[in-house]
Amino acid sequence: MASFVNRVGNGLFNSAAALYFTLVVGLPPVQVGAALTVAGLIGLLAAIPGGHLADRRGPRTVMMLALAVQAAAMSALLIVESWAVLAAIAAVDQLAAAAGGAAWGALVVRVGTDRPALFRAKLRTYVNLGVVLGTVGAGFAVAVDTRTSYTVLILGNAASFALCALLLFLLPDYRALPAPPQQRRWIALTDRPFVTFTALFGAMGLQYPVVSLLLPIWISEHTDAPRWTVAAVSAINAGVCVLLQTRIGSRVDTPRAGGRAFRTAGLLFLLSCPMMALSAHAPVWAAAGLVVAAIFVHSLGEIWESSAGFALGFGLAPDHAQGQYQGLLGLGFSAGQALAPAILTTVVLGLGTVGWLLLGAFFAAVGAVGPSLERWGTRTRPRQEAGAATATEGR
Repeated sequence: MASFVNRVGNGLFNSAAALYFTLVVGLPPVQVGAALTVAGLIGLLAAIPGGHLADRRGPRTVMMLALAVQAAAMSALLIVESWAVLAAIAAVDQLAAAAGGAAWGALVVRVGTDRPALFRAKLRTYVNLGVVLGTVGAGFAVAVDTRTSYTVLILGNAASFALCALLLFLLPDYRALPAPPQQRRWIALTDRPFVTFTALFGAMGLQYPVVSLLLPIWISEHTDAPRWTVAAVSAINAGVCVLLQTRIGSRVDTPRAGGRAFRTAGLLFLLSCPMMALSAHAPVWAAAGLVVAAIFVHSLGEIWESSAGFALGFGLAPDHAQGQYQGLLGLGFSAGQALAPAILTTVVLGLGTVGWLLLGAFFAAVGAVGPSLERWGTRTRPRQEAGAATATEGR
């Protein structure tokens, strides 16, 4: 419920944030983009320290504090009058979001007990549904297009952070797990298999802006498909993820299954990218059919990719340092998302059909590493887990 409420609020705000800052506040789009980019980069700094704090002080406490800060920061957006103030407030929000995201990952492990990847897959179903509902609400506010309507969106998102924090009171206050003696403080940064997986997961994360950014531009500028297919892309993607995330995710709840799922995701993207490319060379209804089929296949790949991320991300991280590891994984993913727009628009839109083929091959190559990466990671776990068990028994 906490995740669902929080994502409804995100859907309310994220869909209309740019319009509020440009149309209501009156900031130039370039300044809005610069402020949010600066804030996003600053926020990355809190991911690993926030996760480490969650490991040592308890994930619920850290997540609730982060949500409280986000609620205050969101409310403060109503006083924004310049890009500098926007950058400062957004930076505070992003710092709290990064720390809270790492703590949330650690909390998922504690609540999900022996099957955290499956629990995370179930959560993602509710998360997707919450975003969809929030986006619908934002659509009504944008249609009204007044300062009051946008103010309601902002306060609604702030309230969602506060309500999310209150709902977490219903969870146990999980205590920190003991760390092995003489363990390095920043253990995640020295775990080479996990650092490698973080880089690959960030690279595979380029597939998300394909749906939200690249494909809408491709449809409108390079195909004869009806313009309603732009809206259909998001609807189909959300629908497939809501309906199939838990069903597919239930099969991917071990690191070994995660490695195979990562490879499967890459192959599905290898199939969907050429279909998207072919839509530019097809007549109207054939182009629409190709886009719909491509986004269905791509959505399946997204589910397998996210399920692989849950299984490997939780399965390769030691229990006593889940927050720090999830912070590192979130850092890699966010870095990939920050680079994605420039990479995708330059390579794919610049090269056209060839760019789509290169993108599909890239995803397949990244995914192919999944099984061997899992084997490498699993080989390095027994020593760490044995150390943790010894420390626990000693206490």
